[in-house]
Amino acid sequence: MSLEEDLKEETEKWLQRAEGDLDEIILQKAGGQRFLTNIAAYISDSRYFLERGDLIRAFEAVIWAWAWIEIGLDMGALAQKDDS
Repeated sequence: MSLEEDLKEETEKWLQRAEGDLDEIILQKAGGQRFLTNIAAYISDSRYFLERGDLIRAFEAVIWAWAWIEIGLDMGALAQKDDS
């Protein structure tokens, strides 16, 4: 498998996981909406870049989505539905 194919596969894998996790996240604090907005935007950006073959930007965007998810959870701004 080529580097390009690997990157596309990894991006798609993490996009699916991010989208699934986003469906399981709820607001915990007032500032959590900003996190949800940014997560959704980065997921959308990743899909946009992926569709255009811009694999580097697609992967970067999905990594940013994950960062917002993790930071939001760590700060208590977000919670997973099953944890609340």
